[in-house]
Amino acid sequence: MAPIGLIAGNGKFPLLVLDAASALGHDVTVVAIKEETGEDLVERAAAVGASLHAVSLGQLGRCIQLLQDAGCAQAVMAGQVKHVKIFGGQFMPDFKAISVLRRMTNRNTDGIIGAVADVLKEEGIDLIDSTALLTPLLARAGTLTDRMPNEEEQKDFEFGYAVADAIASLDVGQTIVVKHRAVVAVEAMEGTDETIGRGGYLAGPGTRVIKVAKPKQDMRFDVPVIGLATIQAMRVAGASALSVDAGKTLVLDGRAVFASANEAGISIVGRLTS
Repeated sequence: MAPIGLIAGNGKFPLLVLDAASALGHDVTVVAIKEETGEDLVERAAAVGASLHAVSLGQLGRCIQLLQDAGCAQAVMAGQVKHVKIFGGQFMPDFKAISVLRRMTNRNTDGIIGAVADVLKEEGIDLIDSTALLTPLLARAGTLTDRMPNEEEQKDFEFGYAVADAIASLDVGQTIVVKHRAVVAVEAMEGTDETIGRGGYLAGPGTRVIKVAKPKQDMRFDVPVIGLATIQAMRVAGASALSVDAGKTLVLDGRAVFASANEAGISIVGRLTS
């Protein structure tokens, strides 16, 4: 099959994409953001025979050149790159990255990654749906755990959906924490797990977590993801229920996620959206 590029941040998401692309017979070239990735990705690339190149955050020109040299007309972006690093002194843009920054009207997630996708396109590389190789991992609609949400949890969900959708539409964050029909915590740059922890610290046990996709979610990047760490954060915080958007949220380590949730009595549901 045709060569494909993988622009990799942290987490298990890039490992799963690499495995899936390799299993389908793609010649995979991994461009790893070295401030985010670790030895697990290096080892997995070696195991499947994929070439791996580490680049610093901001070396967009080198990233493009590596993909072009490998003959990649398509690329997948997978894994987290912490947005705060752009503001924390670790972002040293090359000339190509500077050209991206100059064309942006804002520096939120959609603005940054959307501009990168446009530049990749101009250079002959299409950024494709980041879930295209992992469709079986997308959350199903309905109750996903042994326990359905109870009446109070469902009321908190119904209250929180409009708020979460509004926050996501503004590209502020994808997660909110609710208790007794009041918003306790809103995600910004700190990430989902930290937001859950803050909600538990502020409101104690019995919080509910709502994680949503953006109303016009671009499935090429910033797709909602939950994993075992999400459930572990909920268990520590005493959160009792989680809602994710069906068909738009990746569930990594699904068996472990649902087993841990069931063990703790946490209800997880997949919300069906248009």
